[in-house]
Amino acid sequence: MTKISKEFKWEMGHRLMNHNGLCINPHGHSYKMKVILEGEKNNNGMLLDYFELEQIVNEIIKKFDHSFVVNEKDFVMQDFLVKNNFKSVVLHFDATAENLCDVFCDLLRNKLKLISNLKILTIRIYETEDTYAEQSVVLN
Repeated sequence: MTKISKEFKWEMGHRLMNHNGLCINPHGHSYKMKVILEGEKNNNGMLLDYFELEQIVNEIIKKFDHSFVVNEKDFVMQDFLVKNNFKSVVLHFDATAENLCDVFCDLLRNKLKLISNLKILTIRIYETEDTYAEQSVVLN
């Protein structure tokens, strides 16, 4: 099997509603996501054209870029975001790096599973320069 990888960056805010430390406060990060694909090369000698991968991933990232990701149970933050007409994404859980891996894996799996030569998707979400969470899922 062959692997390819591409990195993507965006800005996003969040808070961890039930956290005992500083992350209970609203704050933001410069996120980086590494998308790693494994599979068999197609007739063109590629797993997937990097341009096509970029289009697929950027379609998803644009929803999150410069938004505030909020837990659906965090009514204080939701009220503030709505009253001020701020861009937000509501999730069923706190936006930890681990949970964001789940979200991006699910969203990308739905798009990439249609490409038959791709077998494994790995997502690595960097919340800071040196901290990340990683998850892999089987595509086909």
